[in-house]
Amino acid sequence: MTLVILNCRERRVIEQLIVSTSEATTLRRAQALLWLSQGEAVAAVAARLQVTRQAVYKWAARIDECSAKELAARLAETPRTGRPRTLTGIIDPLIDALSETDPRDLDYRSTVWTASLLTQYLADHHQLAVSRPSVSLALRRLEISWKRPRHQLSLRAKFWRQAKGAETRAFSQSTNSDLDARRDHHL
Repeated sequence: MTLVILNCRERRVIEQLIVSTSEATTLRRAQALLWLSQGEAVAAVAARLQVTRQAVYKWAARIDECSAKELAARLAETPRTGRPRTLTGIIDPLIDALSETDPRDLDYRSTVWTASLLTQYLADHHQLAVSRPSVSLALRRLEISWKRPRHQLSLRAKFWRQAKGAETRAFSQSTNSDLDARRDHHL
């Protein structure tokens, strides 16, 4: 049994859509519907398009649900709920341009940039209210990472234990010999 049955006009519209569309999602949906109408199994279509079988069933159901809409509109991406990403294209170039500068040059009391400091910088200098996770994601997209400096204020000698032991031993031997000499003198 064929899951999707297309008439001649619908088949021509889908074939024309496959040739002319620039949207990958619409192309995949159109190909799936064309292959399903030719009698291919849902599992085979899903494997070929690297999607789940549930997605293919959902695409097939959309054809029957919205019969009042044009076929191309039924295959197109629908608007999603939630707040759209607005700062992705804005903060990436700002952070990229800032990556080579020293925070101290901009009157920050830090030697390295952190996500929190970049958030503060974007608020101070560009009046952008950005969250720290958004800045962290931008840093990951730009493949920027800073390592905190390791401060080594005093370095010990390579053989400091031996040197310490040799000094202690020499001091204790001279002290012991002085004590022995005093003891012998008093007796």
